[in-house]
Amino acid sequence: MLNGKRRNGFFSAIDPVLFICTALLSFIGIMTILGAVDNFGTRKLIMQVAMTVAGAVATLFISRLDYHWIVDKLWLIMLGISALLLIVTLVFGSSGENMETANRSWLKIPVVGIMIQPSEFVKIALVCSYAKHISLVEDRINHPKELLSLAIHAGLIVGLILISGDLGVALVYMAFLLIMLFVAGLSGWYFLGGGAAVVLAFPLIWENLLADYQKERIIVGFDPMLDPEGKGLQPLLSRQCIGNGGAFGIGLMGKGDYEALPASHTDFIFASVCEKFGIVGGIILVALLMIMVIRIFMIAKGCGKDYGAYICVGVAAIILVQTLENIGMCLAILPVVGITLPFVSCGGSSVLATYVLVSLVHSVRSHRPGTR
Repeated sequence: MLNGKRRNGFFSAIDPVLFICTALLSFIGIMTILGAVDNFGTRKLIMQVAMTVAGAVATLFISRLDYHWIVDKLWLIMLGISALLLIVTLVFGSSGENMETANRSWLKIPVVGIMIQPSEFVKIALVCSYAKHISLVEDRINHPKELLSLAIHAGLIVGLILISGDLGVALVYMAFLLIMLFVAGLSGWYFLGGGAAVVLAFPLIWENLLADYQKERIIVGFDPMLDPEGKGLQPLLSRQCIGNGGAFGIGLMGKGDYEALPASHTDFIFASVCEKFGIVGGIILVALLMIMVIRIFMIAKGCGKDYGAYICVGVAAIILVQTLENIGMCLAILPVVGITLPFVSCGGSSVLATYVLVSLVHSVRSHRPGTR
C-alpha cells in the first residue's frame, strides 16, 4: 500500500543519495557506450537507454509501495515462480550471443524475440523471500532445523543456476545469501564448518562438477600469462586498456584498445570506462558504487528488527560482490566468470533488475517501522 504520510511529494520516497549515485552511474555507462557506438552498435545504446528509463520509472513506482504489503503476501509465490522460471530456462534456454560455453542462462521471449537473463530477475525474488524467511526464524537461526530450511530455500535456486552452468552468477548468489545469514546472526562455527567442507570436497568438485572451460578460466584467471594467446588474452587486453587510458583517458570519442577487447561493453566495460575517462574516471565510478553500498547499509541499520534490513543487506551485498568481481576480472587478478558491473555494463536484464533491487531499498527507507 502507499504510505499516506508520504503522498504529498511524488519523489518523497526516493533516497537522494541513492538516486544521485544511480543516475551518475547510468550516465557513465550510457556515455561510454555512446562514445564507442561505432564499435558496440546503435542497438546496444538504444537498449541501454531504454532499460535505464524503464528502471527509473520502476523506481518511482516501487519506492512508493510498502514492501511489507508486497513481501508478506507474495514471498512464497516469488520463490515458486523463480524456481519455475529457472527450470523453463534450463529446458528452453540458450547460452546467448557469441558465447563459447554451454550455459543455459538466456531465454528468448516469444513474439517480441527479446533475450533475457532470468537469473538477474530471480535475484529480486530471492532477496525478498530470503529476507522474509530469515525474519521468521531469526530467533532460532542457529538451530539445525531452521538452518536446514534456510539451506533448502537457498539451495533450490542456487542449485538450478549451477545446473545451468552459470558458475559466476551462482557465486554471486552464494555470496549475498551468506552475507545475509551472517548479518542475521548465524554462528561463526557454521561458516568455519562450511568452509572446511568446501575445502575437503574441492577435489571432487574440480574433477566431477566443473567443465573444462570453467577449470581453464579459474586457473588462467589468477595468472593470465599461463595462456596469453587464449584464455588469458581477454583479461590481459582489459588491463592494457586501463593502462592506455592514463590519468584522464583518451576522450569520449577516442578510438582505443577497447575495440579489440571482447565483451568490452558488458563484462569488461570498466576497462572501456578507464580507457576513455582515465584512472580518474574509474576511481569516480568505484567511489559511486561504494557510496551506494555504504548508504544502503545505513538504511538497513535504521530498520531495527524489521526484515527490511535483510533486504537492504542483500541488495548491498549484490552490488558489492559484483563490483569486486567485475573489477577484479578487468584488472586480470580474478577469474573471468561473466559478471556485469551494476548500472554501467550494457545489458537490459542486468540494468533493469538492478534498478528494481535498489527501488526496494527506497521502499524500505520510506516504509520501515517508525516512518509508516
